[in-house]
Amino acid sequence: MSRVLLEVEDLGKSFLIPSVRRDTVREHVFGLLAPRRFERVGVLDGVTLSVREGETLGIMGRNGCGKSTLLKIIAGIYEADRGVVRRHAGITPILELGVGWNPELTAIDNVYLIGSVFGLSLKAIKGQLDDILAFAELERFAELPVKHYSSGMASRLAYAVAFAAVREVLVLDEIFAVGDAGFRKRCEERYLRLRAAGHTVILVSHDARTVAAFCDRAVLMDAGRIIAEGPGAEIASHYVARLTA
Repeated sequence: MSRVLLEVEDLGKSFLIPSVRRDTVREHVFGLLAPRRFERVGVLDGVTLSVREGETLGIMGRNGCGKSTLLKIIAGIYEADRGVVRRHAGITPILELGVGWNPELTAIDNVYLIGSVFGLSLKAIKGQLDDILAFAELERFAELPVKHYSSGMASRLAYAVAFAAVREVLVLDEIFAVGDAGFRKRCEERYLRLRAAGHTVILVSHDARTVAAFCDRAVLMDAGRIIAEGPGAEIASHYVARLTA
């Protein structure tokens, strides 16, 4: 049996949010005279899961159910209020595209910057630079500062760098919803190559077809909890049924 690369046990997470909104200048001014009240909102409540080597795990659920928070805890961006995350392999997260870019630098400079953050050596980045730009279809715009990129161009570049730097576990948030049909097809092909090479993938998606086609196993989340777990196609059908009920 393949080894477990990631273990998540009894994760809990909440955030403090203002209990009273201040939308106008008047409300902000007069609000300074009174202490601001906050309320604690639970986001994750007792989430437990594990992922094995070579497996693709899908995570589904409505917006606000805790999927993105779970991924950020797995990636080490957030700390959990309770519970344990055991990482037995290197993780490459692609969560918030463009985070870490320097908008004043060119695409090439940012590839070196983000590639280094992902753990690539300068030699490795130089060797893959042409492939990264070609994958993102940005060869013509390689010397253009990223601040002039559209959101789609920036997204393609972020995915291209991450795919080049992938470690044992790749964490993806809605990857097949980015870019045009041609770019999505390249992402699917790259994913299949990574899977064939034995990489482990955690994939968040609202697309039932994607989860059914690419995920060996999936979990369905609701209100911060895992409410169902099973084969990707089964959980995808369950998710659609809940949406249309």
